Amino acid sequence: MLIVSAMKPTDEKIPDPKELEKEIGDFLTKKFGSTVKIVSPVVVPHEMPADSGEPASPEKRRIDFDLKPQELIAHLDQYIIRQDDAKAILATKICTHYNRIKRVEEDPKHSGHMVGHIKNNVLMIGPTGVGKTYMIKLIAKKIGVPFVKGDATKFSETGYVGADVEDLVRDLVREADDDIEMAQHGIIYIDEIDKIASSHNLIGADVSRTGVQRGLLKPLEETEVDLKVPHDPISMIQEIERFRKTGQRDRRSVNTKNILFIVSGAFSDLPAIIKKRMVAQGIGFGARIQSRQQDERLLEHVKAEDLIAFGFESEFTGRLPVRAVFESLTQDDLFDILKNPNNPIILGKKLDFDAYGISIKFDARVLKLLAQRAFHENTGARGLVSAVENALLPFEKQLPSTEVVRFPVTERVIHNPHSALEELLDPAKEPALDLLFDRLRKEEVGFIREYIVANRKNLEESYGLNLTSARIDNVGALYCRHIMEIEHAITTVKSLCDEIKNAELLFFKDHDINIVLEEDAIDHIISRMIDSGLNMTDLYRQFVSDFQYGLKLVREKTGQGRFFITRQALIDPEKYIAALIQQNALDSAPHSRTESSEH
Repeated sequence: MLIVSAMKPTDEKIPDPKELEKEIGDFLTKKFGSTVKIVSPVVVPHEMPADSGEPASPEKRRIDFDLKPQELIAHLDQYIIRQDDAKAILATKICTHYNRIKRVEEDPKHSGHMVGHIKNNVLMIGPTGVGKTYMIKLIAKKIGVPFVKGDATKFSETGYVGADVEDLVRDLVREADDDIEMAQHGIIYIDEIDKIASSHNLIGADVSRTGVQRGLLKPLEETEVDLKVPHDPISMIQEIERFRKTGQRDRRSVNTKNILFIVSGAFSDLPAIIKKRMVAQGIGFGARIQSRQQDERLLEHVKAEDLIAFGFESEFTGRLPVRAVFESLTQDDLFDILKNPNNPIILGKKLDFDAYGISIKFDARVLKLLAQRAFHENTGARGLVSAVENALLPFEKQLPSTEVVRFPVTERVIHNPHSALEELLDPAKEPALDLLFDRLRKEEVGFIREYIVANRKNLEESYGLNLTSARIDNVGALYCRHIMEIEHAITTVKSLCDEIKNAELLFFKDHDINIVLEEDAIDHIISRMIDSGLNMTDLYRQFVSDFQYGLKLVREKTGQGRFFITRQALIDPEKYIAALIQQNALDSAPHSRTESSEH
């Protein structure tokens, strides 16, 4: 729909609506045939307010970046198995990139008045399914910057590289909710970059692929990307609407100077190229390459000349100064991934069954079997998804139509699914299955406790919460009762702590009595909230009912206005109040006897 209304006069000639409608209509006809048409309704023109200027812009977000490399590495360790070198490289260079930006924005003198600008664009090398994309998504989420992912193979197909890369930049603006400043600090990730290397078996230059590389050169360094797409009717309509509101034709563009580009690929032929160079230089590695481990050892020695021999232009290679090599995953690594409480595979499968009201728990031995199956697929962590789906699909198909609400996944489920399904549907087996489910739940709680204790220091620093023993139990109980990452469980417990501390202030405001809830009391309240599902409002009402009159009585008798509430006090309020009154009587008794003897 084309909307045209009266606009205030400008020096430029206002385009004729009919001409615009015809041009856009012709474009749509060529693009979609006669199935898409423009309908031009009658629109009543309206006058712009006299004080109308630029449109009200949404509140701008700023990156409050203060992470150090070790802190980001510790965060990645909670989610990513192995890849220690890659974590260190990415965390260090990304932290440096954003801390430099923050430093310059706070004080432009720190720019050093440099003529050139070198970005820490990253080239990631490693086989599929080792966590490359997952790691970048985690980093972008932790930093709080917009993130988009593209596929280099699409650039090869179209041949119009600039448009494709610019589309990613425009996507970045959309991810930033149209905040251009925020988008200019985002991350663009391009996968399968090895697919745009020129072919080795061609005589002469592979023009299409080298053209793709050259088209990426400017965005990788610094260029302006116009947000208005030429010959795009939507962009034209948006421009008209903006002109209608402001009376101005502003050119909106994004500068890629501070946008971090991260590219990745498998580079399966690269080890042979590196080996050839090293043998020719007499460095070693003369033995025939026979394993992935040897390939990875060779990739650690990659140089720019190897990437050029692989098929990259020297200028393109120069725009990717940081290189990170990812390791292949062993069967034990895949098992560790499934055991990790933050892994999206098991959490996702729990969500799948929870959609039907079915709670699912996994035996650790099952996870080991699934890791073994996935390893034989030779697709890294991606094989885990297939292994889990294939094993549980029969149960996901049938259990939602039954009365089953608890599903313990044991080795029997993997080895003999038909028999396991019959057992689940047999009412006589229900008590035994309930006991089995409870055992797996307790094992899960115990494992979560071990995980938090092992990572307590990092978790406390990351989330600003003192993880007492009882609090660790609460985090574990919350994680096992609901479906969430450890991070979410900890932040939820922290928010509950804050709610409880606010209740102290509310009680003082309502009753003029200063209470201090001890740590064990706070943990007890959180435990009750998790177990019973009660909210803070309900518990506050109960607290007022239990303590209001008793504490007022103690205050009237003793003048005491501050009370420390322990866990035991919450469990037995009457005993607590009685103890306070008794203690007051004991404290005042010697004073009374002294007064009697004086008389």
